[in-house]
Amino acid sequence: MKKLLYMLDTNMVSFLIKGEHIVIKDYLRNVAMSAVCISVITEAELLRGLAKKPSAKNLQTAVKEFLIRVEILPWDSGAAQAYADLRTICEKEGKSLGAMDMLIAAHSVAVDAILITNDQAFYKLKNHLTLQDWTKSKII
Repeated sequence: MKKLLYMLDTNMVSFLIKGEHIVIKDYLRNVAMSAVCISVITEAELLRGLAKKPSAKNLQTAVKEFLIRVEILPWDSGAAQAYADLRTICEKEGKSLGAMDMLIAAHSVAVDAILITNDQAFYKLKNHLTLQDWTKSKII
């Protein structure tokens, strides 16, 4: 039986760290931490956010504590191929995402993960991604 994998998008991680949308924690309580991951692209976005706010010491600590506890998936050749395929399909369909979002979307496809996000941009690609929004009422 295939293990479900949940890839948190940057906005979900931000909500979690800031304590917004408490329902996200309810979802996490019902999922093994070994099934939760982020893309290294999300790590980069989080670190960029910290670099822009060097005086936000509590935020620095919270993000670093989160990064210690979550599995960070590396970008690899499978993700690169998924990116090439997904971006090509999206261009043919006249759909687009920002560069970082496209990388995260492709990474979730490459590892066959459910992408956890409430960023509506991803939902333009719902025919190509498996998506859940953990800011909504719990469905588990």
